[in-house]
Amino acid sequence: MFSAHDALASVSLLPPKDVAALVAAGLATPAAVLDHLPRRYEDRRRFDAFPNQSTAIPVCLRGTVIDAALRGFGPGRRFYEAIVMDGSGGVFGSGKVTCRWYNMPFLHKLLATGHEVILYGKVKDSNGRLVIDHPEFEILREEEAPTSIHLERIVPIYKNLPGLAQRRLREIIHLLLHQTEPATLASHCDLNPATPRQQALCEAHFPQSLEQAQAARRRFALEEFFALQLNVVWRRARYHERPGRVLGTRTTLLKRFYESLPFDLTNAQKRSIKEIVADMREPRPMNRLLHGDVGSGKTFVAMAAMLLAIDSGCQAALMAPTQILAEQHYLTFRRWLEPLDLRLALHTANRNETSHLPLAGAAQIIIGTHALLYDSVAFRDLGLVVIDEQHKFGVAQRAALIGQGLVPDVLVMTATPIPRTLTMTIYGDLDVSLLDEQPPGRGKTITAVRIAPKQTDVTSFVKRKIAEGRQAYLVYPLVEESENLKVESAVEAYEKWQKRLAGSVVGLLHGKLKPDEKEDVMRRFRDGGIAALVATTVIEVGVDVPNASVMVLHHAERFGLAQIHQLRGRIGRGGHQGWCVILTDGKNPDSLEKLTILEHSSDGFEIAEADLRLRGPGDVLGTAQSGLADLRFTDFLADTTLLREARTLADSVLAEDPHLAGLHRSLRPIIQRRSEMEALPATA
Repeated sequence: MFSAHDALASVSLLPPKDVAALVAAGLATPAAVLDHLPRRYEDRRRFDAFPNQSTAIPVCLRGTVIDAALRGFGPGRRFYEAIVMDGSGGVFGSGKVTCRWYNMPFLHKLLATGHEVILYGKVKDSNGRLVIDHPEFEILREEEAPTSIHLERIVPIYKNLPGLAQRRLREIIHLLLHQTEPATLASHCDLNPATPRQQALCEAHFPQSLEQAQAARRRFALEEFFALQLNVVWRRARYHERPGRVLGTRTTLLKRFYESLPFDLTNAQKRSIKEIVADMREPRPMNRLLHGDVGSGKTFVAMAAMLLAIDSGCQAALMAPTQILAEQHYLTFRRWLEPLDLRLALHTANRNETSHLPLAGAAQIIIGTHALLYDSVAFRDLGLVVIDEQHKFGVAQRAALIGQGLVPDVLVMTATPIPRTLTMTIYGDLDVSLLDEQPPGRGKTITAVRIAPKQTDVTSFVKRKIAEGRQAYLVYPLVEESENLKVESAVEAYEKWQKRLAGSVVGLLHGKLKPDEKEDVMRRFRDGGIAALVATTVIEVGVDVPNASVMVLHHAERFGLAQIHQLRGRIGRGGHQGWCVILTDGKNPDSLEKLTILEHSSDGFEIAEADLRLRGPGDVLGTAQSGLADLRFTDFLADTTLLREARTLADSVLAEDPHLAGLHRSLRPIIQRRSEMEALPATA
């Protein structure tokens, strides 16, 4: 027996080449290897029947290779092909599939005629043949023992590790499970001592049923979420311990701002401003999230907060993720704050502008991109930091801007619809203000899903709306043509739309354009010089063109619901009727069901919840979300009960031992090594 924390090299049962492969993958101890949990399972007590048509979901097949060869049709297009026939004697169906692996010629050394194999992948129809491209496969030995861990049971499938086949990795994990000292497998946050961790590991790796595997995974998900929530609650407590400065006691500018507006703020905006005022008047730094759906009026709330800071003698800065959005904010702020005679400055990667308002002296409001972090921006006394679409910035970038001031108040904003069930995970260390009302004056947007319509009909609709004086967005998922995806790109479409809309000016906007080119296109579109803008999702956030009331979204099955909702928010902003036409090929019933949700709902949070159910948290959130990139159990992020249980445990631990210096000292390694650790008292 050996300890879970022994070096793998000391485990005499493992050959050096296996140890080297595991260490290279970052798994240097038995405990690390055993924590490499399966990413899925195959029920090898039964297999899918060989199909007679393409499949929408992956299938798991068992068969025999009857032909295999290296083939090709030109340089760089060689592939290894294996024809696999049902080898079950009719038990699993009758038929065959062709498997293809591109640019992997070495497979001829591994896979040959006569091998019995297990395949996993999606089947498609290719010129009358049923084909699986790049299937996962495993070669079975000629005589598998009845007690084999590879067959006749629920079998774990792991993320591939270079230098280790699935079969060998499975054998190593089985060996380590039964040779490691059980007591050494305990965790810092073993939250269920009633079920020993070794038992849970056995049930996760080699379960007797899929239900048992799910229960074991849920247990480890709770451990992971507890560690995440412990960090969240720790950061919140440390932030609140820091001495801040009392701001917002003077409201002269705020009152003048209210009086200058030609409309009244919504109740949600007023409530959020009241919460911000209360925060700024506390002798600790504000750390608040302003979360609102598209068009809910976050910018006006941010303006109000910045005016409170300026009235206290401080500067305020707003950082946006893109130049387009920063310039949009700058123009909006100039328009609405001009009656107050404030000094505004714009700092982006491409330029350093200042306003031409009459007062002299240092800028009171600085708006910019990440250039604020690196340009020689003279922050005289930064008292308030506003970060827009904050999840698009890294932790270090946000911290760098905050560090420009002396413990400034912080307000972060997002219009990205995040399911309410995940707010405590992503923004758990912030106080939250929710804008759940839409200001009056926005035009209603009608959304319609159309399955493979005639191009002439789509063109006629766009022409008609342009003739009525409106402008249109024509959105595509790709910038340029792709060999792998049969999807029209923005660049290709731009040339076609110029011909279709002859007589009207068509523009092109995408992320690969130079900053000054993007700026020129957006300026011409805002000024009405461009009637239709062919664009990618670069317009998703912050673009505000009130006269744009038409959006045609192409290949919509390639977008998430929340993303389409964000894009849809670009139209209907000027009081005109908005039209969002969602085009799809309709081949995938699940995608079609997803898209029709948008026809019936304009509530971003409701749509985000639906997106979470249909696509799962991994696709909904992506990896940019702070603190979530390394999570292993994202499939459990929709489990509200589990999230709340993890938060309750974290709250109770820190209530009992606020600095993790006593009873729960063993949990200190869980706290991420960030600047918060420096706040630990010297005696801790």
